[in-house]
Amino acid sequence: MTLDLSRFQAKGTETCFHDRHLGAQIVAGLNGSNWRLADYVARGGYSALRKILGVDGGEGMTQDQVIAEVKLSALRGRGGAGFPTGLKWSFMPRMFPGPKYLVCNSDEGEPGTCKDRDILAYNPHIVIEGMAIAAYAMGVKTGYNYIHGEIFEVYERFEAALDEARAAGFLGDNIQGSPFSFQLHAFHGFGAYICGEETALLESLEGKKGQPRFKPPFPASFGVYGKPTTINNTETFAAVPWIINNGGQAYLECGKPNNGGTKIFSVVGDVNQPGNFEVPLGTPFAKLLELAGGVKGGALKAVIPGGSSAPVLPAKTMMDITMDYDAIAKAGSMLGSGAVIVMNEHRCMVKSLLRLSYFYQHESCGQCTPCREGTGWLWRVIHRIEHGQGRADDLALLDSVAHNIKGRTICALGDAAAMPVEGMLKHFRDEFVHHIEHKTCMVAQTV
Repeated sequence: MTLDLSRFQAKGTETCFHDRHLGAQIVAGLNGSNWRLADYVARGGYSALRKILGVDGGEGMTQDQVIAEVKLSALRGRGGAGFPTGLKWSFMPRMFPGPKYLVCNSDEGEPGTCKDRDILAYNPHIVIEGMAIAAYAMGVKTGYNYIHGEIFEVYERFEAALDEARAAGFLGDNIQGSPFSFQLHAFHGFGAYICGEETALLESLEGKKGQPRFKPPFPASFGVYGKPTTINNTETFAAVPWIINNGGQAYLECGKPNNGGTKIFSVVGDVNQPGNFEVPLGTPFAKLLELAGGVKGGALKAVIPGGSSAPVLPAKTMMDITMDYDAIAKAGSMLGSGAVIVMNEHRCMVKSLLRLSYFYQHESCGQCTPCREGTGWLWRVIHRIEHGQGRADDLALLDSVAHNIKGRTICALGDAAAMPVEGMLKHFRDEFVHHIEHKTCMVAQTV
């Protein structure tokens, strides 16, 4: 099957096919055409699944042993929250008498992020194997991969990989002749950003309107069809086979304490060679920027380190930090989805924030009043500042609206809309003041 992803790629860029990864585990050896089962098996694929099942003459691994290995690895959720994966798996009730479910969140909609698409398109079997291992560890027999609706070609590719895995006995009943059975299905969404939120995803998966649920109850006790459910990101599942084959300690040592393993960063914006880069957690940002070819069109001004919802950080701060959950949080932002949006000195922060705010007011599902009304307020106020109609009290109004959105909504979309505003006003308030007082931009824009 020919896969045309040209409309999703920066012109002239193949997002993960380059030699500028560091210690790659997930994208190692990929060339765009070696995605099939035979290629994956040739790279050692499905050996981790066979290892835990003990079908090659080994002792196999118990459910507790698998979870313990994942805990030791310090693998944290790669979708944004960074919650410890092994701990999340341990929440699944073991003795529950009815069906339990496993869900992969491939609804990659965070602006700037394009890593999960590459994994599913060019290494889909690593996700299938990771999900099968997770299902074994939690005693789950049915799983779903919810794929973003605007990358339908990738959904079709994953369906083809599922067919191969079923035909080879890596999915279905009595996998590889063992007592373990696991059925995995693909499900495509329709492009709604809100469905990246795990409970909105579950609502959509059940055929309902994709709106977040109140929590508690949490998915671990009340998920798909009201049954216990564990949800992890695409990249999280893709990391699991390496951990099982090489050990949790080895994975931990690839990164840094509390930040085990590698991470795929989508480096976009004002860089010479945008793309996906798999590097160990704890890699200095300066090195990641070097891998992406450096800043394009001027000096570095600012970086959004974790997708559009993460607070922006100024250049000086970014050049001094490492790319891991704890270091970025200490600097006042978050690693999030791993989308690193680079901005050069010619970027107007008011105009940039206007674009971000428009996105969040457009994507708000409208269920919560603070988000439904507040995101529109943010966009309208920033719009008038950008267009020379700003008022003296507008910055105080933005601060107030952002404060009254955060923490007052069912899901984190409200926070995602408020945090960019807070970050921009904290670090680049002078640009907003200049727009209001002089009705013009203080930045010499050449892009």
